Amino acid sequence: MRLPGFIARRYLFAKKSHNVINIISIISAAGIAVGTAALVIILSIYNGFDSVVRDLNNAYTADVAITPATGKTFSFNDRFDSLRTDPGIRAVCGVLEESVFVQYGDREKVVVARGVDSLYEHTTGLRDYLVDGTFELTFGDLSQVVLGRTVALELGARPAFLQPLTAWFPSRTQKVDLLNPLASLRKVKLHPAGIVSLEQGFDQKYMFMPLAALRELLEYDNDVSVVELYLAPEALNRHGLAPAALLSQIQEQLGEGFTVRDRQQQNSTLYKLLKYEKIAIYLILLFVMLIVSFNIYGSLSMLIIEKRDDIATLRAMGADDALVGQIFVREGWLISLFGIVLGVLAGLLVCWLQLRFGLVKMPGNFVVSAYPVVIQVSDILLIVAGVALIGWLISLLTRRLTAPE
Repeated sequence: MRLPGFIARRYLFAKKSHNVINIISIISAAGIAVGTAALVIILSIYNGFDSVVRDLNNAYTADVAITPATGKTFSFNDRFDSLRTDPGIRAVCGVLEESVFVQYGDREKVVVARGVDSLYEHTTGLRDYLVDGTFELTFGDLSQVVLGRTVALELGARPAFLQPLTAWFPSRTQKVDLLNPLASLRKVKLHPAGIVSLEQGFDQKYMFMPLAALRELLEYDNDVSVVELYLAPEALNRHGLAPAALLSQIQEQLGEGFTVRDRQQQNSTLYKLLKYEKIAIYLILLFVMLIVSFNIYGSLSMLIIEKRDDIATLRAMGADDALVGQIFVREGWLISLFGIVLGVLAGLLVCWLQLRFGLVKMPGNFVVSAYPVVIQVSDILLIVAGVALIGWLISLLTRRLTAPE
């Protein structure tokens, strides 16, 4: 029936006898608009930070990681040759990882050393996050090291310095000599070549060195901790992840002694945290919108009081309680929709200005200079649906006010 909507539109734009009703209606629509704009802006900024975190994580996380089902290391032998010939895999890199003690001058620290091969050097996205030097782990016969920024600061190391860094690790084959404990320690010397910076947890934890040098330190022949696969862009699915079919195929080739995981599975805790944080932000802001929307209830209550004579006339003409109630429900929903449209447009405008000009800068020394913004259509639809539902439910509460006394 179109009659309730027609009358509701007339009531919305018609001048009321009490100007305060118009003012409250405008305030109600403005509150909805401001809340909706805030939802659009905050979720878009959150998407921006989410994108930055994922990009930083992707810089040192392989598309596919193959790890042993038990133990820390395994032999990187010819069973992996079939992966190198797969056209969808652009790089197969063996990585050895272990915590080692490092010393530079009179400073020392325990760090996680990642031994990587030359193919990794040219494949990793860490090159894009160098703040000093180069990502080159060999220079002639010299073994070099790339340090996380915080590690380099704590050790006082710079690529321009000639003094080598010494990495120590207890021998796995020699017994500890109580009279000379240092004799059971193995060491390698590495020259700082570069410094990378992603985020605090990474910067204070990692250093990268040649795979052969770390194997020498740890007394391994052909062992690695993980085999990292980097896929061709066309081999990734629409989410930028390795397809489940490829993971199953690799798992079948290698057998049950290995665990095959894509990028999301390698960082499942991080991805779940990002997802749940976004849901929590949306629900909190939606609750704020619920409180703001009660202005609509006040506006409709006053409108119903003013239109008592109109309601009586409609009843005399045969209108039932449902039709009268629908008029004011539609009125409240129109106020909500008007505020939603203004809010979405205002929010998108602010996001576009931030995206285009970077008006609001990030404080401190961060990887981006201005607050990042990523607008997602799914978020806009979710915001519109959520706020419209709240406006509809609040409007339904006024139906009881139209009941005959």
